[in-house]
Parts: sequence; C-alpha cells; structure tokens
Amino acid sequence: MSTVQIESTLSCPACGHRKTERMPTDACQYLYDCAGCGILLKPKEGDCCVFCSYGTAPCPPAQKHGRPNSC
Repeated sequence: MSTVQIESTLSCPACGHRKTERMPTDACQYLYDCAGCGILLKPKEGDCCVFCSYGTAPCPPAQKHGRPNSC
C-alpha cells in the first residue's frame, strides 16, 4: 500500500501563482482563494475538489480510493 500524500502545490489558472498547502485527510476541499490574485477556485467539471483540479497531487480521499479526481 502506498503512502498518501498530504501536501499538494496548487497552481492558479488565472495568474499562475503556486502555493503548497496541506490537504484535509478526510474530506475534499471544494473552494480555494488564490493568494496571488484573489480568484476563488472551484473544481473543474468531473473533479471532486480543487486539489484534484489544480494540485500536484489529488486529494487524500481520491488517493485512498485509487481513483484520482473522483472521491
């Protein structure tokens, strides 16, 4: 069994700002305020959370289920 990543670097599609964040381990995070431009990020269609859409690693629930982008 592989280790679940609990950090992911989010990249804003509007301004390109990148920030590493700690992900919730028991839930998906639907909203995220970009620290660079202030835009409110929401998941892309078909994704469960902002980490699955804009992060370097999918959220822990998606990692645990073995199905990235769908908790």
